[in-house]
Amino acid sequence: MRIVMFYHSIVSDWNHGNAHFLRGIATELLARRHEVEVFEPKNGWSYRNLVREEGERAIRRFRRAFPQLKESPYELEGLSLDRTLERADLVIVHEWNDPELVRRIGEHRRRRGNYTLLFHDTHHRSVTDAAAMAAYDLSGFDGVLAYGTPIRDIYLARGWAKRAWVWHEAADVRVFYPRSNRHKEGDVVWIGNWGDDERTDEIREFFIEPVQRLKLKAMVYGVRYPEKALRLLEGAGIRYGGWLPNFEVPRVFSRYRVTLHIPRRPYAESLPGIPTIRPFEALACGIPLISAPWEDRDRLFSAGKDLRFAGDGAETEDILQELLAHPQQAKSLAAHGLACIMEHHTCGRRVDELMAICRELGMNTVTGREWERGN
Repeated sequence: MRIVMFYHSIVSDWNHGNAHFLRGIATELLARRHEVEVFEPKNGWSYRNLVREEGERAIRRFRRAFPQLKESPYELEGLSLDRTLERADLVIVHEWNDPELVRRIGEHRRRRGNYTLLFHDTHHRSVTDAAAMAAYDLSGFDGVLAYGTPIRDIYLARGWAKRAWVWHEAADVRVFYPRSNRHKEGDVVWIGNWGDDERTDEIREFFIEPVQRLKLKAMVYGVRYPEKALRLLEGAGIRYGGWLPNFEVPRVFSRYRVTLHIPRRPYAESLPGIPTIRPFEALACGIPLISAPWEDRDRLFSAGKDLRFAGDGAETEDILQELLAHPQQAKSLAAHGLACIMEHHTCGRRVDELMAICRELGMNTVTGREWERGN
């Protein structure tokens, strides 16, 4: 099949977690002999920030890590959809796109497109900025891929889409797998961006304060850390490593004994069942994982077996002490989490789910042609 994807960026993962899953899905589709083309806006927000802060060297590192992945930069004003979508069998448009692009693609699909068209939502704006999401014209789309049950239900309940499916993120196990490293540089590593004060208190409670009280050797990687945050880390004796290319995360995990997951507040409070991609990637790397609270409504993991949940900072401290003092227990937790990923949460499994959705919509996923379109 020829699969065309419109995303914010496949090249830059600077404060852009959707690039992780996109890279894994595109790699898996290519491995299955599909033709894949990813369009991203020329000099988009994430790309600009990455080059400004890290230089062109960051782009070269991406190309060395993913030589099979090629982006097609575009400018909306000059984009010819007739040419871009020629021979397309499946088109996926991510929610971090200009509403005008979404409208134009939907109109093209209605007017002359013999392809399946899906909208992909991987953000909390359906709750935190519903007006912005309602502005997207999805009338020409076949349905929505939502990365959690609550988001799917919102699209259906509000009439934003006629059909919607849950399509969770997952680990690209070609990149995320356990690395052998007997030498540990420290006890705890946390990889995450500071963001827009969506989890400031949680970072302090579940990471900074337990590390400080236990006098652990800890490291943090991420971007958009203000001076106030850097002072907090320094005061707790936590090193800050700045931006880390996502494909280098497995190597970093191998140098530490445990990691943490701290979900952003909108997911924990308003969109239960959505962990974001970080736990999938950590468990795929075989590192013990402690998570701040979120409701696993879709039963993605087995609490206590795949990962440990901590209700507050004090419980985080207790679990850290327990896992660091009992290496075999930590090893068992990591092994169970890895087995869960390999069975249920790989990008290969998600592509299987995507193909099943396409077949439900009447597509022959071998040839890409439709058996019968019902609309």
